[in-house]
Amino acid sequence: MFTVLTRQPCEHAGFKALSRTPVVIALVVLILSVVVLVAITLIQIHQKEVLLPGLKYGIVLDAGSSRTTVYVYQWPAEKENNTGVVSQTSKCSVKGSGISSYGKNPQDAPKAFEDCMQKVKEQIPAHLQGSTHIYLGATAGMRLLRGAQIISGQEEGIYGWITANYLMGNFLEKDLWHMWVHPNGVETTGALDLGGASTQISFAVGEKVELNTSDIIKVSLYGYVYTLYTRSFQCYGRNEAEKRFLAMLLQNSTTSTSVTNPCYPRNYSTTFTAGHLFGSLCTEELRPGGYDPDDTITFEGTGDPLLCRVKVASLFAFRACHDREICCFDGVYQPGVKGSFVAFAGFFYTANALNLSGSFSLDAFNSSTWDFCSQDWSQLPLLLPRFDEVYARSYCFSAHYIYHLLVSGYKFTEDTWPQIHFKKEVDNSSIAWSLGYMLTLTNQIPAEIPLIRLPMKPPTFMSVLAFFTGVALLCLAFLVYLYALSRNQRRSQHALDHAVDSE
Repeated sequence: MFTVLTRQPCEHAGFKALSRTPVVIALVVLILSVVVLVAITLIQIHQKEVLLPGLKYGIVLDAGSSRTTVYVYQWPAEKENNTGVVSQTSKCSVKGSGISSYGKNPQDAPKAFEDCMQKVKEQIPAHLQGSTHIYLGATAGMRLLRGAQIISGQEEGIYGWITANYLMGNFLEKDLWHMWVHPNGVETTGALDLGGASTQISFAVGEKVELNTSDIIKVSLYGYVYTLYTRSFQCYGRNEAEKRFLAMLLQNSTTSTSVTNPCYPRNYSTTFTAGHLFGSLCTEELRPGGYDPDDTITFEGTGDPLLCRVKVASLFAFRACHDREICCFDGVYQPGVKGSFVAFAGFFYTANALNLSGSFSLDAFNSSTWDFCSQDWSQLPLLLPRFDEVYARSYCFSAHYIYHLLVSGYKFTEDTWPQIHFKKEVDNSSIAWSLGYMLTLTNQIPAEIPLIRLPMKPPTFMSVLAFFTGVALLCLAFLVYLYALSRNQRRSQHALDHAVDSE
């Protein structure tokens, strides 16, 4: 009897069909897992939302000799090259005179600030008020009062230069992609500041200047270094200079109670106490013998522009330069002025009173000065857009004083004078040292890192990533197992077929 072994084609086909099902399922799950892994990784990387840290605020109290102004500034907290991109949000003028006038009654000073500080609080979000810094920047008035070096004259000049150039876009500009970049080929602008007690000149200089002088300073802003000449002249501010001028008129007068003043308008007279004229450090050396602060002196205006110009020149010690070209006055070193300048504060207000603004010729300035100084006192309310006796009576003096300071002192000529731009503000931001002060302070205030909001929280993302990676690996391992199993089955089947064929 023979035993016949035969193949079973139906059973073999059914087994193949059954074995393909797990393979297909494993492949589908593997592919889906890989797709999910790639998708969530791309979404997590490219769909993140960068949340900027918002704004920071700073308050600067510009405590000058004649007034105090409160400025509120803001800047993005992440900053640009360690310096904030600062903008002025508001300003408030404190009622009354400068804080140096509270020298004898300092307890009264805080009351003067109440109204302005209330307005400031309204400008700054409540949740940021606790972290907002307040900086008191007292200048020449306080330096004269107690010799307090709160803001040095040199710093005041530097900050004014920084403000002028920052507002005019000489440090930063936005490119086509709205990124802040340093403008190519842009020259900086010199700064001329005329305050009540001091005046400052600052401008960029070349590499060939004398570096062995304290008036040459290097300033770093937005990743660039600038070499500046900056000089502050104490007692050469408009108010203190006029006190010295009146004291000199008194010295040269035949009477100590009534003095003529060629810089005051015709038919105008005013009376000052000796304490008002000689109570300052700038005039104490000019006190007359038998000085009594309660004595009164009356000054009568004659409205003589030529005599006014001649007498105002005596305020400057031009001969101390001994005809040196690199000297302005009082024997002070100064390289030659070059390029454009912006003249602000007292320079602007005086030019504005003469109906001048922006840039104009030296002849136009002289002509307007002569016309204004020749007017009768009764005509000034009609000429000035805003009449105030204290300022109106002194504009003629201020104009002649500015002429000598800029032409005889700083050596501006008929050709270079038009390069001076008399301005009060740029794009509604005041040109004052306080903005430059705030910009410099932002270098010392730590920047905040932008926050990043991801589509999935990191723990969730890692969990999903681990899950689908595990599924993919399991599917891959299962497919390898099926492949190995299939190869073994094929070998067994091949051996069986060979045995059958042999029979």
